Amino acid sequence: MTLMPRQGDRHADRVLDVVRRGFHEEGNDLVTRSWSRCLNQYQLDPGRAREPVVIESAALQSRRNQHADVIECARYEMTTLYQQLADPESAVVLTDTDGVIVHMVSSPEFAAEVEPMGLHAGGMWGEAEAGTNGMGTCLAAAHPISVRREEHFFSQFTQLTCSAVPVLDPTGEIIGVLDVTSRSSLMQQHVLVLLGMTARMIENRLIDKRFSNAHPLHFHSRPEFVYTLHEGKLAVGDDGRILAANRSALFQLGLQSMDEIRTQRIDDLFQTSLEDILQRSLSSSFHPVVAYRAKAALRFFAVARRPASDAGTRARVAGMGIVALDEAQGEGFRVPARVPAGRGAPIIRTFKDARLVAHLDTARRVVARRTPVLLCGETGSGKEVFARAIHETSPHADGAFVAVNCASLPETLIESELFGYKAGAFTGAQRSGRRGKILQADGGTLFLDEIADMPLELQARLLRVLDERQVTPLGTEETHPVDFQLVSASHRHLPSLVREGRFREDLYYRLAGIELDLPPLRDRSDKRELIQSVLADEGGAACRLGEEAERLLMAHPWPGNLRQLRHVLRTAAALADGKTITREHLPSLAARQAPSSLHAHAALPAAAEATGAEANTAPADAAPATTKLNPIQANERQVLLQMLEQHRWNVSNVAKALDVSRNTLYRKLHKLHIEISPPD
Repeated sequence: MTLMPRQGDRHADRVLDVVRRGFHEEGNDLVTRSWSRCLNQYQLDPGRAREPVVIESAALQSRRNQHADVIECARYEMTTLYQQLADPESAVVLTDTDGVIVHMVSSPEFAAEVEPMGLHAGGMWGEAEAGTNGMGTCLAAAHPISVRREEHFFSQFTQLTCSAVPVLDPTGEIIGVLDVTSRSSLMQQHVLVLLGMTARMIENRLIDKRFSNAHPLHFHSRPEFVYTLHEGKLAVGDDGRILAANRSALFQLGLQSMDEIRTQRIDDLFQTSLEDILQRSLSSSFHPVVAYRAKAALRFFAVARRPASDAGTRARVAGMGIVALDEAQGEGFRVPARVPAGRGAPIIRTFKDARLVAHLDTARRVVARRTPVLLCGETGSGKEVFARAIHETSPHADGAFVAVNCASLPETLIESELFGYKAGAFTGAQRSGRRGKILQADGGTLFLDEIADMPLELQARLLRVLDERQVTPLGTEETHPVDFQLVSASHRHLPSLVREGRFREDLYYRLAGIELDLPPLRDRSDKRELIQSVLADEGGAACRLGEEAERLLMAHPWPGNLRQLRHVLRTAAALADGKTITREHLPSLAARQAPSSLHAHAALPAAAEATGAEANTAPADAAPATTKLNPIQANERQVLLQMLEQHRWNVSNVAKALDVSRNTLYRKLHKLHIEISPPD
């Protein structure tokens, strides 16, 4: 689709009329003032298509070099924001203070469509060049703004909506603009909030980068907000002088600008000295300690650390990596040469599905930069197998692959399991102490399965480990540097848990360096090859499938995915006892599926049976008349099937989640042809 002017002279007449009358119909004074500047100051014509202004490649490279640290801090966050938006017709853009785009994240298709408009690296989007738009008007007004469709000055841009926020350097001066430009109807207030959060994360990263030789001090009036996006952050010199502060720090301290804090020392702000708070932070294993506001009764919770450069951790922190690509260099990610020859090939060959092959290739490239990987997918979809494949092709392939299932461990044991403990740390501890999983993964890969089930209080401690790249076992003040590739997995939607306050937002951003969705078994194009491979594992090379048995296996929806498949084939191989597997050897499938309608049934996931999980009886009817359902009912049926799978077919738990009685839920299941026998 070509982006062309939609309104022509009518839009131009409206702009002229609004400027002449001096107000905007929707009350957006920022837009009205921008239109006035474009007409009166820049002498622009809203009805005349304007050629994009693009600087030469040498000049662009010079600007990128000048702002290299800002771009480096922004790349990771911009990629995360683009993934959050989940809008293929959008671009996340970073400009310098002249409105020149220095970095952009977008889909190749949308980037190609907007390139003729100058929306690409090197394009100039200041008001003088592009009229009223998100990037240029944000710079001119020094204020967050959304410019919606017809609010653009030029007619040729009225199919786009732009939202933009300023990005500040550690001195409080605007250093650039972060913008989301989209053709779809995004909720702009929501986008502005996300942009504001992303800008603050970039600013915090920039403080760390520019003041790596300073002491970082984190504080907040509530201890649970320390180490989060909402914390106040200071960079403190060896003499106790404040070198930099983020926006939250100024707000909490009641200050308006960096000019008010730059001349002060830490003991001017808090009733403590730098050495005192450093010592107390170390003694508390870097949990927040109390610090009172100087000359006031305000209480804060704070943590101070030695400079990252002193501990030799700067390279490890940088090793978390950036996911975005550099348009100027045009280079992707390369698998390190030191990956052992032959170790990755067998694993890659087991993935015939095109999506999985592409995902593994993506993962290989990003882990080369030590970027965390988050795997999403239904229970039993093979997330741990995929994580092992990532490990085998990563720079940490020579190290251990350490897997932790956060859902299978009691909350009281997760902390000691992850972080370890010294001898005698608590009652029941091993006499010799124990190295935690994080230390075991040093030099290798740490795989955190079902990360959504990690308790909130431990999420904060894990975040500190990821930030500092060092771990402190329970019962000791000794810290151990660690270097590992992090892969996490969850079958639950983490952004929803973040919105509900059940998962830390800052930890989610740290985990989701790149987020990969693994397809369920029923959607995999290599299902037939996978069935044969699992059958060979469970029954040996001589085990064979009959035609009808293969049809049953291929048609089954597999709500339990690979775990259920393995359980079913293990049972079938045992029943066949060396003979060809037939329908009779697949009782769990044959009892629930009629030969004439193999595509429309729900089955109890064998994962629940195999693991002994509490579950109700499996669906009893083999052929629900789903063809009689209208589209709304069909969608409702699918949602209920997913919830039943999520709760391992425990109707009581599903009813609680829906806030309805069990009888009501049973009636709904019957109406939607989901047959399940109530418990005795």
